[in-house]
Amino acid sequence: MKATFIRHGESTGNAGIASHDHELLELTNKGWQQARKLAASWNEIPALIVTSPYLRAQQTAQPTIERFPGVPVEIWPIQEFTYLEPGRWNGTLKVERDPHIEAYWQAVQPDYQDGKGAESFANLLRRAETTLEKLQRLGSEGPVFLFTHGQFMQAVRHTVMFPEWTDKQKMEHFWPFAKHSPVLNGQKIEVELGSTGWQLTARCVTK
Repeated sequence: MKATFIRHGESTGNAGIASHDHELLELTNKGWQQARKLAASWNEIPALIVTSPYLRAQQTAQPTIERFPGVPVEIWPIQEFTYLEPGRWNGTLKVERDPHIEAYWQAVQPDYQDGKGAESFANLLRRAETTLEKLQRLGSEGPVFLFTHGQFMQAVRHTVMFPEWTDKQKMEHFWPFAKHSPVLNGQKIEVELGSTGWQLTARCVTK
């Protein structure tokens, strides 16, 4: 089976607008354009459309859902990785969070949880693994489209590329790799299940 993970279109957070609820960030006009262009780009009918619980991913999925009205839609826990306690940083800009972001990744503590509403890196990896296991159990012949977020997609990528690594090894590699090979707004990452497990097969960007 094949699964295509899609990062949401440009959101207000990506555009540098401060937010008081990271779950309710909306698409910008550019993000909506990316979502509509993405919907027009599909050359296969999906067997299932999956979205994150977060608004920006659901908005990105909407034009695709409208294009394939007969395809079932489900919400899975494929939301973005929140590793800093939201209550301390709501309403702030990324430039204010940057020193704390760097400190988090440099500590390399996969089981650390920053506070209420934050998630450990280890739990992010478990979500990625669980998602791939769930896709495998579906046994679908048609492709599955999953509308999600950049760091979750990086976690899927690390799970597929480095299955033998420990959580700590993945965390050491994760942030430098994300800087070198970021998942951009509208980007797709495709994985396919073969006889030896999941393999990355393609990636592209909707500009």
